Amino acid sequence: MDAYTMDARPLESEEEIIEFLATVKAYPVCSRKGKVFFVRKSSNELFDKFKDEIIEKLSLRDKESCERIRNAVREKVAERRTNRPINKWVRDERPREMLVKHGAENLSSTKLLAIILRTGSDGISAEDLARKLLNHFGSLRAIDSASITELCEIEGIGVAKAAQIKAALEIGKRLLRENAEKKKRISCVEDVVEYVFDYYSPYLRDSKKEFFNVILLDSGNKPIKNIEVSKGGLEASVVDIREIVREASREGAASIILTHNHPSGEAEPSGEDIRVTKRIAEACGLIGVRVLDHVIIGKNREDYVSFLEKGLLGK
Repeated sequence: MDAYTMDARPLESEEEIIEFLATVKAYPVCSRKGKVFFVRKSSNELFDKFKDEIIEKLSLRDKESCERIRNAVREKVAERRTNRPINKWVRDERPREMLVKHGAENLSSTKLLAIILRTGSDGISAEDLARKLLNHFGSLRAIDSASITELCEIEGIGVAKAAQIKAALEIGKRLLRENAEKKKRISCVEDVVEYVFDYYSPYLRDSKKEFFNVILLDSGNKPIKNIEVSKGGLEASVVDIREIVREASREGAASIILTHNHPSGEAEPSGEDIRVTKRIAEACGLIGVRVLDHVIIGKNREDYVSFLEKGLLGK
């Protein structure tokens, strides 16, 4: 049945109409003022055309009649489900019980995402919905990069579920930042790269814009503050070198580390990258602040360029 007809004839019986309502997932409700309307998750032009006729044929007049038909539609929708809800699964197969028993690290991304979603949608479980998300976007990282609007384009994902996903992924990124902030001292190129990737990479590696950031360090090479200097491009006219000098002086920084991302994913420095870095180093040198390194972030952890490692700081 793909229209308000069955076998090319109008739907007349209550059973046929309930079948149709179950197909379009339309549930009758009566307001306090006695107005009958339908609650639906998606629009259907054919249903809108015939809804008044449906109300008349089903004699929907009050709360009791709407409730009776609503329950009948729910039962019909439940009959059509091809998947059992998670709470009906064998206990050892349920994602939350598996996490408690085996540890979060031993669960698949699908099951972890199902726990975050908590519930599924009409006819599919939370795990099936999680699998649908992963299949559509391809990875958790791609889901993280998607906007709320893009997530909500997946059937079964509303604003509430999209917000739950975004919140969970943000917690993961903040955990990495906490790990970076615990670092006592940066003493080598490896320490610089590790700090930059833990603190910035989860936010910048998939960004469509270019962000320029500065890490201020004390005399013991311990990070004391992170500042965003610019976004949108790396040019002398965009990066305010005076702001960098001002912040370094205000915080009593002994040295700084520069970092920015390349939205293209290609981390090799441009001529402008090198020129701006040189100007910043010269300006900071006037107040006794050293530029320890400049790290360009690409798409993945191995996709980076360290100016110190490449011998570019003196150029």
